[in-house]
Amino acid sequence: MEEITKNEKETFEFAKKYASKLKGGEILGLVGNLGSGKTVFSKGIAAGLGIKEEITSPTFVYMKIYEVENHSNIKKLCHIDAYRIENEQTIIDIGVLEYFNNPSVVTVIEWVDKFSQLFKNYVFKEIVFEYWAEKRRILFK
Repeated sequence: MEEITKNEKETFEFAKKYASKLKGGEILGLVGNLGSGKTVFSKGIAAGLGIKEEITSPTFVYMKIYEVENHSNIKKLCHIDAYRIENEQTIIDIGVLEYFNNPSVVTVIEWVDKFSQLFKNYVFKEIVFEYWAEKRRILFK
């Protein structure tokens, strides 16, 4: 599947709509350069799950957990930013593994490609963001 968006608003709205298809237990691994739309997509997923809190990239805290209300299966959104994480042990130490493939959690991992060895043991949807000529290309692998 491929989606082309022209700006942040379209990326956000696409992710919001995509969130309506999530059932719980999904891990979304986001890959792309700085500024390619990963965090905007994460914000759209949160909005689509009904989260009202402001979503910011957890670049320095590595992980944020948001409560999901009014969804039959999904109770939490786990948002991870691996950009500044230097090794797999740090990821394990912050407790992310308890959220992976949990049927009541949707996990979004920005920069998942930095630690592909750790994540290879889990089923996740890789979403690649490319940015060119004022447009974003979102590829689902």
